[in-house]
Amino acid sequence: MVVLNRSIPEPPTAVLLHGILGSRKNWGSFVRRLALEFPTWQFVLVDLRCHGDSASIKKRGPHTVASTALDVLKLIAQLRITPRVLIGHSFGGKVVLSMVEQAAKPLPRPVRAWVLDATPGKVRAGQDGEDHPRKLISFLRKLPKEVSSKRDIVNALIQEGFSKDVAQWVVTNLRPTGAASSSSSSFSWVFDLEGISEMYESYEETNLWKVVENLPRGVHVNFLKAERSLHRWALEDLQRIHAAEESAADEGGGVEMHVLEDAGHWVHADNPDGLFRILSFSFKGVKA
Repeated sequence: MVVLNRSIPEPPTAVLLHGILGSRKNWGSFVRRLALEFPTWQFVLVDLRCHGDSASIKKRGPHTVASTALDVLKLIAQLRITPRVLIGHSFGGKVVLSMVEQAAKPLPRPVRAWVLDATPGKVRAGQDGEDHPRKLISFLRKLPKEVSSKRDIVNALIQEGFSKDVAQWVVTNLRPTGAASSSSSSFSWVFDLEGISEMYESYEETNLWKVVENLPRGVHVNFLKAERSLHRWALEDLQRIHAAEESAADEGGGVEMHVLEDAGHWVHADNPDGLFRILSFSFKGVKA
């Protein structure tokens, strides 16, 4: 989805990216709120490769963080926009860092990059009894490509040990098949699980600390840690980010750490008001 504001010659633009097994719709209500509060901005919501509407575009592998970032860079070049803000959740956060790496030059205008509940390096996703993306992808790959009931899928996921919230979120990736007037209802998945599995492997293996510790001039990276997402963050991660804060300031870039209270990993669902307050300063006082 592209929310472009053509009433202003070159309005400031924000690009928002979802995580693994998500879609641009994850950001829909949050971005509508941003657009109301900051009407001079335009917002681009992207379905990453193998996800949502982009799953129908058959992309050649490898399906990696880097190739996904290149997709988005090509998209914004096609749209002839220069984003002032990049926001990525989880996998999308690493994609944002990879975009910064691939641009790899001093930028004509300052860019704020937001990495939401993801670290640049090691992925610590899920502990015993928690929803682990790898297990979720593996389970989904065993399901038929066409199903007759969303409720049955939710129940199957819960029975397998996944949380109700995650089960209900996953079935948002099911769309009705056949004509709308048809009396028989069935649903098919909108994602490419084979490609997504490869993307998740890349997410775990990709290390982008060198980007954070050697930022191009004009780039400001903001990390946001969800208060209840304890297992995703190690003391080593926090220490390296704080060290990068000091070195980036000396080089004309910037690194900051934020904590979103009363939120787990799904930050824009758990505490949208708090997230809105934290992100808002990136949109204030920016002129076209």
